[in-house]
Amino acid sequence: MTSEDIVLVGAPIEAGAGRRGCVMGPDAFRTAGISEALTDLGHRVRDLGNLAPEAVERVSAPLAHLKNYNDVVGWTRSLHSCAKNLANDPVFPIYLGGDHALAAGTVTGHAAAAHDLGRPLFVLWLDAHSDFNTLESTQSGNLHGTPLAFAAGLPGFDGFLGKPLEHPLDPGNIEILGVRSIDPEERKLLVKSGVGVRDMRMIDEKGIGSLLAPFLERVSAEDGLLHVSLDVDFLDPDIAPAVGTTVPGGATFREAHLVMEMLHDSGLVTSLDLVELNPFLDDRGRTARLMVDLVGSLFGRRVFDRPTRSF
Repeated sequence: MTSEDIVLVGAPIEAGAGRRGCVMGPDAFRTAGISEALTDLGHRVRDLGNLAPEAVERVSAPLAHLKNYNDVVGWTRSLHSCAKNLANDPVFPIYLGGDHALAAGTVTGHAAAAHDLGRPLFVLWLDAHSDFNTLESTQSGNLHGTPLAFAAGLPGFDGFLGKPLEHPLDPGNIEILGVRSIDPEERKLLVKSGVGVRDMRMIDEKGIGSLLAPFLERVSAEDGLLHVSLDVDFLDPDIAPAVGTTVPGGATFREAHLVMEMLHDSGLVTSLDLVELNPFLDDRGRTARLMVDLVGSLFGRRVFDRPTRSF
């Protein structure tokens, strides 16, 4: 196994979510032992602490129903700059969320760096939701449902970075896996844009490994960089209750670990989001520990190395 130089970046954003609690997510990952788990696997880990949002002049949201617009803009700019800088260093960044609005900054920052490197960026979106709403199509006004649409260059988001997005992500390079809740207008946008969408029925019928493998083969064939964005609600709420947007019927323990093991075997992943962990809703830290276990599988922990844990 190749040893990685891993950088942890906390992003305690909860402005994009519909309820309080994600602000505690980064420290919950730390308390659950993410640094120790990675160090035990032979990797070098540096924790940069928690970012703060960039100070932005208060402006009115372009649409009245959008919630915490200025806060999300500040976080997007801060994370975009951080991600672009880290992507140009020989490190593997892990962004500890925080709600999924953080990906508006991380994905676009890595897309900008990939453009500078002359390589395509691919995104694997592990989530119960596709988060492909525009500012006009979102029904809730919660901006954690919009980051992929922004990253893919859909219109209406110029305020996020204060200018048009220079290097949008190719929608055809996005693979959404495990989705089971999509708004009607969002569905139209996904189909029109050509995003890859693999829902839970497809996983039931074909198996999660057979759906993931062709995507990884394409990333490899095109010499792509791969950003993985893992939302807690990708997992079934019976095993991961600490999320404010639960949808029944998510990925099982073994399905989730298989995804991580396949990603490790591919050697393609270059950056990672861990998002929507709300410790206020957890049961004795079980969700945070499960997410850390999944990160361990991504970074080389094998099935027969897994310890037995008693509670």
